[in-house]
Amino acid sequence: MRNKVKNILYISIILLLVVLSFGTGFFFNKMSMLAKNTDTNRDIQTAMEDTSSKYAVSDIAVPIADTTYTQDELQNIRVYEKTKASVVNISTEVMSMNWFFEPIPTEGSTGSGAIIDASGYVLTNTHVIDKAVKIYVSLSNGDQYEAEVVGTDTENDLAVLKFNPSPGVTLEPIPFGSSANLKVGQKVLAIGNPFGLDRTLTVGVVSALGRPIRNDNDFIINNMIQTDTAINPGNSGGPLLDSSGLLIGINTMIYSTSGSSAGVGFAVPVDTAKRIIPELIKNGKVTRGTIDAQLVQMNSSIANYAKLNINYGLLVSSVDKNSNAQQAGLYGGTQQVRYGYGRNASSFYIGGDIIVAINGQAIKQFSDYYSALEDKKPNETVTVTVIRNGKEVQLKIKLVARS
Repeated sequence: MRNKVKNILYISIILLLVVLSFGTGFFFNKMSMLAKNTDTNRDIQTAMEDTSSKYAVSDIAVPIADTTYTQDELQNIRVYEKTKASVVNISTEVMSMNWFFEPIPTEGSTGSGAIIDASGYVLTNTHVIDKAVKIYVSLSNGDQYEAEVVGTDTENDLAVLKFNPSPGVTLEPIPFGSSANLKVGQKVLAIGNPFGLDRTLTVGVVSALGRPIRNDNDFIINNMIQTDTAINPGNSGGPLLDSSGLLIGINTMIYSTSGSSAGVGFAVPVDTAKRIIPELIKNGKVTRGTIDAQLVQMNSSIANYAKLNINYGLLVSSVDKNSNAQQAGLYGGTQQVRYGYGRNASSFYIGGDIIVAINGQAIKQFSDYYSALEDKKPNETVTVTVIRNGKEVQLKIKLVARS
């Protein structure tokens, strides 16, 4: 009887230990997962801080004799050695039709990108991944991963991708700087994959600042950095770095008649990227404010028909009832007209206000309107200048979310 009791007691203890072991492991696994998610979210928010105060390019080890190279050359080498692993090669597949009109995947565009978080987030241009059905990210060690689109912002031609690195692979995020205090003439470096040639370094200077450049989607990207650093097809989405190796811009486009570098390249400022990256990761898009009214692009034909002495700006066709714009005193048109012929014909109203400026920025066409509101959020109030009966009138209008 005593032996039976002992056996039962032993079995009970063993079962208790098993349960405790499983429960403890489960608990710690759960805690580990929660901690990992929290750390990732924290890393995403802090990765874009200006690291110039704690990042020195002179700390980069270069396995060469310093006396062999000039100080300028050593600086270039050190920047490249430090940041090349943060640059990725991006290739895509797009869908096309074969001879039998069947959809088949074919090779698409190639471009560059920069790792912005150790968990696998990558910053690049929207046009690099346009129409892609599959996206591949290649690392400096030769590993290739399929990536997914996290978010895109067509107005700034920026996109965030995400891939999952293999266990044991350590990613090196690009160190962020700031574009606020750039000066014309300062040295800049670009790393990318021009014509598919991996991780090519080119060097130049900041040629101009604050350039408003219209992209292929007819949006104006403000405050673009102009550089003479050689940028070619394939460099798009890659980093523009300062002489400390900090990210100051995202190489986006060139001005060229041949399609190759002609010494006029443009990069989106990193401060613009830092503003929108968190929203792209969180929501997949950027929510911007707009005026809740129906607007029509002014032109000479409309001006002549309506007997107006202004042929630019945005005509307010109608204003939504009980809207912020109506409450602010924005007037819509009163006379319906039909513009155009056939299927291209449209109806709108003339006689209303004509928007010519927002917060002091001239509005001559829709691209100017989107540019003026690019960094404005719903519920923000803007000063809108309109022409009404030949005179300027200023209104304070609270914006709503743009659909």
